[in-house]
Amino acid sequence: MANRIFYQSDCNIANLDGKTIAIIGYGSQGHAHALNLKESGCKVIIGLYEGSKSWAKAEEQGFEVFTAAEAAKQADVIMILINDEKQADLYKNDIAPNLEAGNMLMFAHGFNIHFQCIVPPADVDVTMIAPKAPGHTVRSEYQAGKGTPCLVAVYQDATGKALDNALAYGAAIGGARAGILETTFRVETETDLFGEQAVLCGGVCALMQAGFETLVDAGYDPRNAYFECVHEMKLIVDLIYQSGFAGMRYSISNTAEYGDYITGPKIITEDTKKAMKQILSDIQDGTFASEFLQDMSGAGRQVHFRAMRQKAAEHPVEKVGEEVRSLYSWSNEDKLINN
Repeated sequence: MANRIFYQSDCNIANLDGKTIAIIGYGSQGHAHALNLKESGCKVIIGLYEGSKSWAKAEEQGFEVFTAAEAAKQADVIMILINDEKQADLYKNDIAPNLEAGNMLMFAHGFNIHFQCIVPPADVDVTMIAPKAPGHTVRSEYQAGKGTPCLVAVYQDATGKALDNALAYGAAIGGARAGILETTFRVETETDLFGEQAVLCGGVCALMQAGFETLVDAGYDPRNAYFECVHEMKLIVDLIYQSGFAGMRYSISNTAEYGDYITGPKIITEDTKKAMKQILSDIQDGTFASEFLQDMSGAGRQVHFRAMRQKAAEHPVEKVGEEVRSLYSWSNEDKLINN
């Protein structure tokens, strides 16, 4: 049976009336959730660590800011929006001692609950609202009168109102304007990790980089290679986003469409699918989570992760891309990274 999709008429933001919502973290998702909730009429406070560079920013945008522990103590609803690898320690030290029966503990990704890095007490609701977009898009879509599709899941329903309250939260950040799909913590975690690794980030970036390297190795101008293998990816993805594969193929030339059909299977082979199945298996059995958390903790904290990040940053595609993007007339608008 297909999972339900909830819209505005299925959600009642008034379920959050009289409740204080603590947003823990004020990064990409945190700032978007907080601002959208506030503009939907909810009472929102922010929880950060002492010395956080986001503290002043959150105050400037009209919020009361407290330590995570104090925010959790004051709140009825606690949404944890910090990095996955930091959540377990934060929960143990700051959240758990301040939870009260009937509180709702919320997440935007199921990682820590599904892999049991966080085990909440039985007397609190545990739910998820997971927007299917980066926080900046969650914010901009809300401001445009639209919304970002979200997933909703209930892991633990102590009050009997967990789903209704989670849907109210999802509607308050704009999700119900687009649609909120019912799922579970397990399904969201496993599909999200797989999508990121095999397709959206790992797969797409590796594909674009390999295409760039192939053209450059063959003697073509790196700027040409960047335009053809990196820049134009957005144009194709935007068409797919709007109208699916068929709409994209309708919009491109017959030459490009013909090449699509005969070449795609040569790149994404049965061996590629076997590798994808192994990636999914490693996610499902906890292998990936264990390796990730081990790499992000301990005496040699993030050594492997930082080395991979540094190596990726030094690839020629980054230097060429920076040069090409500087040519755009809008090059200084809406930068995600400011050097």
